Amino acid sequence: MSSVAVLTQESFNEHRSGLLQEQSGAAGAGPSAGEEEDALPTYKDAFPPLPEKAASPEGTQETANAWTSKIRPLKSSVITQVFHVPLEERKYKDLNQFGEGDQAKVCVDIMHKTGAHLELSLAKDQGLSIMVSGKLDAVMKARKEIVSRLQTQASATVAIPKEHHRFVIGKNGEKLQELELKTATKIQIPRPDDPSNQIKISGTKEGLEKAKHEILLISAEQDKRAVERVNIDKVYHPFITGAYNKLVGEMMQETGARVNVPPPSVNKTEIVITGEKEQVALAVTMIKKIYEDKANSYTVSSVTAPSWLHRFIIGKKGQNLAKITQQMPKVHIEFTEGEDKITLEGPTKDVQMVQGQIEVIVTDLISRMDYTEISVDPKFHRHLIGKGGVNINRIKELHKVTVRIPPDNEKSNLIRIEGDPQGVQEAKKELLELASRMENERTKDLIIEQRFHRAIIGQKGEKIKEVRDKFPEVIINFPDPAQKSDIVQLRGPRNEVEKCAKFMQKIVAEMVENSFSLSVPIFKQFHRNIIGKGGSNIKKIREETTTRIDLPAENSNSEMIVITGKKANCEVARNRILAIQKELANITEIEVSIPSKLHNSLIGSKGRFVRSIMEECGGVHIHFPTEGSGIDKVTIRGPVEEVEKAKQQLLALAEEKQTKSHTAELRAKPEYHKFLIGKGGGNIRKVRDSTGARIIFPTADDKDQELITVVGTEEAVRDAQKELEELIKSLDNVVEDTMNVDPKYHRYFVARRGQVLRDLADEYGGVMVSFPRTGTQSDKVTLKGAKECVEAAKKRMLEIVEDLEAQVTVECVITQKFHRSIMGPKGSRIQQITRDHNVQIKFPEREDQQAPPAEAPIQENGEANGEVKEPVDPNAPKRCDVIVISGRKERCEAAVEALKALVPVTIDVEVPFELHRYIIGQKGSGIRKMMDEFEVNIQVPAPEQQSDKIFITGLANHLDRAKEGLLERVKELQADQEDRALRSFKLTITVDPKYHPKIIGRKGAIITTIRTEHDVNIQFPEKNDENQDQITITGYEHKAIAARDAIQAIVDELEEMISEDITLDSRVHARIIGARGKGIRKIMDEFKVDLRFPQSGASDPNLVTVTGRPELVDEAIDHLLNLEEEYLADVVENEAKMAYMRPPGGSAAAMDEQRGPSKGFVVREAPWTTGNEKAPDMSSSEDFPSFGAPVATKTSPWGPKRF
Repeated sequence: MSSVAVLTQESFNEHRSGLLQEQSGAAGAGPSAGEEEDALPTYKDAFPPLPEKAASPEGTQETANAWTSKIRPLKSSVITQVFHVPLEERKYKDLNQFGEGDQAKVCVDIMHKTGAHLELSLAKDQGLSIMVSGKLDAVMKARKEIVSRLQTQASATVAIPKEHHRFVIGKNGEKLQELELKTATKIQIPRPDDPSNQIKISGTKEGLEKAKHEILLISAEQDKRAVERVNIDKVYHPFITGAYNKLVGEMMQETGARVNVPPPSVNKTEIVITGEKEQVALAVTMIKKIYEDKANSYTVSSVTAPSWLHRFIIGKKGQNLAKITQQMPKVHIEFTEGEDKITLEGPTKDVQMVQGQIEVIVTDLISRMDYTEISVDPKFHRHLIGKGGVNINRIKELHKVTVRIPPDNEKSNLIRIEGDPQGVQEAKKELLELASRMENERTKDLIIEQRFHRAIIGQKGEKIKEVRDKFPEVIINFPDPAQKSDIVQLRGPRNEVEKCAKFMQKIVAEMVENSFSLSVPIFKQFHRNIIGKGGSNIKKIREETTTRIDLPAENSNSEMIVITGKKANCEVARNRILAIQKELANITEIEVSIPSKLHNSLIGSKGRFVRSIMEECGGVHIHFPTEGSGIDKVTIRGPVEEVEKAKQQLLALAEEKQTKSHTAELRAKPEYHKFLIGKGGGNIRKVRDSTGARIIFPTADDKDQELITVVGTEEAVRDAQKELEELIKSLDNVVEDTMNVDPKYHRYFVARRGQVLRDLADEYGGVMVSFPRTGTQSDKVTLKGAKECVEAAKKRMLEIVEDLEAQVTVECVITQKFHRSIMGPKGSRIQQITRDHNVQIKFPEREDQQAPPAEAPIQENGEANGEVKEPVDPNAPKRCDVIVISGRKERCEAAVEALKALVPVTIDVEVPFELHRYIIGQKGSGIRKMMDEFEVNIQVPAPEQQSDKIFITGLANHLDRAKEGLLERVKELQADQEDRALRSFKLTITVDPKYHPKIIGRKGAIITTIRTEHDVNIQFPEKNDENQDQITITGYEHKAIAARDAIQAIVDELEEMISEDITLDSRVHARIIGARGKGIRKIMDEFKVDLRFPQSGASDPNLVTVTGRPELVDEAIDHLLNLEEEYLADVVENEAKMAYMRPPGGSAAAMDEQRGPSKGFVVREAPWTTGNEKAPDMSSSEDFPSFGAPVATKTSPWGPKRF
């Protein structure tokens, strides 16, 4: 029996008071030693034992050994079945693509659809063996899929009496469905009104046999004739049926009975015989005779092997088992999931040999393999696995074990470890330690808008790396961008997670404050001026307003400049940008007063109405006040003429809205819109002019692409709607027409995946153009679509053909080295020329500069290979320099001029050699910036050449700007050089080192003020410097002199100061200094003096030094003495109070002496006094461990701390 000693504070106080009473009475009563011992509490009284478990009514029983008692094995819900598809029944017979192609795709699809696991292997006879593992229903579904998708289908019929059909169907068709699923076939039973008794079965050969057997079995059970069931082991069934069911057929013919033997794929041993009694008895006798003859030469045996070793016995992809079965093909080896045995069937001699081989393998595996299972909460499984399996793979490789962690869908907490016994135990220990640590971890979800995720992570993860370095024990997981989730997960120790969460929330708060954004419409032609030379203007605005300013790309049609930052800063930046635009051009801004209640109707759905006015009036900008503000003023900004035009339209539209506004909507297919608008808006302008209504088509951003809105007076809208409906109706009237196009031009229309035809369809209401097939030599082209669209497309095609007939080819010679420059980025320049001049341009293949010149052929009698060749003209252009242009002659000539205008030109600019490195800039940033700004290439000669020239290469119209920019940069650098020379003026001032701290000031405040005010650099001497009294000042000469005078003024003031020592009682020092020096700082600031109090251990603890100007020192001393007098009175009063509060002198000590030496806490009948146990050692840290002992730091499951 074991007990726990419990000492409460009450029992201890009670016992202590008892001891004190005994001791106080010792002098008078003087109790005997026996009485004193009786007064002591017993061990059981002081430390009552915990209650024991109730005794068993059956008496004391021997505890059952949990390890020796037999545990009933739990059968796994996972089963494994093997299906064999013979070569002749395989759907996919291409042996070169085994494991690939359609067959592999089908298997993957089956696995996804059913949840079962499939493994394919190829037998010697080229048949397909498929091992299916999983839950029973998943395996059955997978089997049905395999049969229907990987095996060829056959069909058969079976005739049973019509009255037996209903038993095959079963209640609500359940029996039929079960039968189809079980046999993987499709069974068709004739309807009740159909007199036929033939049941049709379709499926695989194996499935047909199974289904046929089951149907005949059902029929036989319902048959009123005799039925006999004989149980014969499955292995003997083939001997009874014979090859191709020959024996069983002969038997049925001889006896007249029906013998139903289950097919090999059905795991049943029962053979059913039906018929007349005499016939059945004769058939049974024949079957039993065959069985008895064969039983003597056939054996069924089993080998005991733990089920967890089965997969090691089978080997990877069945390699181990294949070796045995190849030697003994007649032996059938069966493994059953969850059972600790392997069943062997076959000829006696072969079975014995296989049994011996398997027993050797099992013995070997048991001697060197072990397994264990541990329970870990499924939520920690993925953390045990690690990113990309890094954790679990490390454990596997380190301990040479296999670890099976159940997938998420199983919801199981059992992890199985198999392998070397020692490795299994070590892996188990490590996994449990990791799981234990994770249980002490905390996970927290932060809601951070997804738009901030990229900014928090930073470019290449730089910013989030800083956060992770700051909190190394916290794992930060951001959601995948495709999930559109705002949840950021933090995981790690509780305190670290909280700190990290607060830090990240602070970052997000700053981002939210700085993420205010507004758009400023600026005309495209002024963007370059807003950027400024070398980006000077935009850079200055960004720096002074602390905002981010983004301009649209040059090839973009957008005019919006986006400003991001704090709201007030964004407003300032917008006003500055608008001011630049106003200075540059004839831009005017007017305000129009329109009632605020009409603003929404004028803007229209998603800004459709106002956008149509802005587009029509040359892109003016119309700004409406914020909704709900009640302001009537609408701002229009842009060129004077366009602003006036937009004003008139806006006022007219407002008047219509206010008086007689009417809106109508109609729908048309999006492909008709271009045709309705017409080239350059010609068609729709006619409708507008004739009716006076405004017609608005949807933009690319609108959801409803078919909706057309008509706005105006009721009459105008009605007329416009009528005209448009007629046009749309005519477009819906599809007609078919033909035209003749010479076959040699067909290629032009269908080239580039029919780009020309797609353009025609887009432009002319989706008209379809069909060309005859290649090789037919037909010139008939068919057009199908709306009548007007077909006519317009036909006209356009004739124009294209006319252009093609007039087409010529022109050669343009430009040196190959300029070709890339002419093409432009991604061929943009060439594409522009092609579009502008409607020509085709083909560049030659590049000449290989590295290729050696071809050897000249050996000539005989002045001939090469017997042929006379004409000499090559040395002045003829190289083939690699010739650019071929196709199109109309006049267009080709214009394209040649455009190409030649793109040939870069090189000029040189005089730039002093010493400035070259400043022009290049750090890591070439300066020269790259100029090249990007002026769209030229700038080449600086190598340093060893000591050249004063810089070469600029680019288009002729860019060179002047680039040269001007380069010379401007040279002027800036030369000015900087002169400025640096002026700033390098240096002078020294001699100052006694004792004044240096006073000149520097508290935390460098005084010297920083001098440096900032005079824009100079002031350097004090280092500790080991010889000239400790020299202070160096560097800067402009006049500023350096001013700074020197300022320092000298401080020194002069310091030299006038005096120091006086006074005596202040040390007991009041703390009161004078105050909390954190607050009191002493107040005195020093008030009287402009310096106070020095003695340090602890000083010879005179009452000595205080006061330094300052004489008159200020006297005032400060008087103030300090007054404070001393005031504080000292409080100190004396407090000491007097404390004297009354003390106990009588030595009373506690006297009591201790009276009590004598303490015996400690004494009890009677302790275990160590009655038995052999040793009394606990009070001084032992092992028996009585200290609560203050340092605890060893635990290593984090997320890795060691990084500092």
